[in-house]
Amino acid sequence: MIWSLPAYEIARLIKSKELSPKEVISAFFERFQSLEPKLRAFITPTFERALKEAESLKPSSEMLLAGVPIALKDNINQKGVETTCGSQLLKGSVALFDATVVSRLRAEGAVFVGKTNMDEFAMGSSTEYSAFFKTHNPWDLERVPGGSSGGSAVSVAARLSPLALGSDTGGSVRQPASFCGVIGLKPTYGRVSRYGLVAFASSLDQIGPFAFNCKDLALITKVIAGFDKSDSTSSKVAVEDYLESVQRAEVRGLRVAVPKFEGVESAVEGCFDRFLRSLEEHGAYIQEVSLKYIHLAINAYYVIAPSEASSNLARFDGVRYGNTVYGRDLDETYKKTRSAGFGKEVKRRILMGTFALSSGYYDAYYLKAMKVRTLIANELKSILRDFDIIVMPTTPTRAFKFGEKMSDPVSMYLSDIFTVSVNLAGLPAISLPLCVYENLPC
Repeated sequence: MIWSLPAYEIARLIKSKELSPKEVISAFFERFQSLEPKLRAFITPTFERALKEAESLKPSSEMLLAGVPIALKDNINQKGVETTCGSQLLKGSVALFDATVVSRLRAEGAVFVGKTNMDEFAMGSSTEYSAFFKTHNPWDLERVPGGSSGGSAVSVAARLSPLALGSDTGGSVRQPASFCGVIGLKPTYGRVSRYGLVAFASSLDQIGPFAFNCKDLALITKVIAGFDKSDSTSSKVAVEDYLESVQRAEVRGLRVAVPKFEGVESAVEGCFDRFLRSLEEHGAYIQEVSLKYIHLAINAYYVIAPSEASSNLARFDGVRYGNTVYGRDLDETYKKTRSAGFGKEVKRRILMGTFALSSGYYDAYYLKAMKVRTLIANELKSILRDFDIIVMPTTPTRAFKFGEKMSDPVSMYLSDIFTVSVNLAGLPAISLPLCVYENLPC
């Protein structure tokens, strides 16, 4: 079955003319039509458009992703397609240009099959905060897929596309990857251009891919990584050959640091312990380490991220961007537009951020959080001078049921407790599926 093939194999078969791009897109379109009514992974599916692009595609032997279908989180611009960010405020807003990652993927022959569902403006850990509908976890339709990149994770998990892109501000690629049993990567800050990504928290955001296997992940990362003059935070460090790195990866001799942690569901802890034993059996060196400041990461994150969001989202006022709800004057127009357009969680975070940045509170909250951020970054980098990797569970629990955490925002925020520290430090991180317990990935 074509839809079950990995991305690298699809590209090989197309370049060897054993498959046509149209055959590939048609196979995924058929699967989409079968499963999407139950899963609801896409806000704007573009399979019909993709079929036309596939017909005109002229694959070359150099194309790394010739004819490979890719799904995009709906905060990444694709020219001529709606970019809603999961919000009513941007419903009907059509992108005027391609994000840099889209341009680079297109140049390598990729074909885009749709914009995926997400928590509004990437604020959430379950995709329940989408303004349009909930996306369902393919392992259990009564459970969340994680967030905010839940739609992209489901697209890959259900084989609606072999690859997808999301964005990760505090775990929004890795957490849904964990809940859906796929691989999710948050690259180093600046490694992948953010040009064309609608910003949530600019010093934390990073576009990252979802895949089923490491070779596919290396392939798409190789394409999207690299300096971009349109992104002032983009790194000029040369891009490694990730495909070669995957092929020569060796566990023996790997130095693994394992921080102390608590509050983890027994199924997750058991799976993680078996993983550590497997690493040891294959020759890795495992050592428990103590991190003095990491327990403050979630506190610092939920001051810094909302503060940056309150600034970034100020542009969505119905005048510069967004659908307008008119009032008697400009001030009332602003208020009505933002009140009707933003959902509850977005309003909550804007208010939190505005408060933290306000006169009289800046030093007490935002400045202090930035100091803690520096302490966390220095501590993690210090550990990595003596170890190759730091290993922890991606999430404290497996996928939870719809509505389970909606009435308790703090409980929802704690879903990111193990993921936010690397965003604060600007480091790369990956979530790997380790096992399945009672029909749910760990």
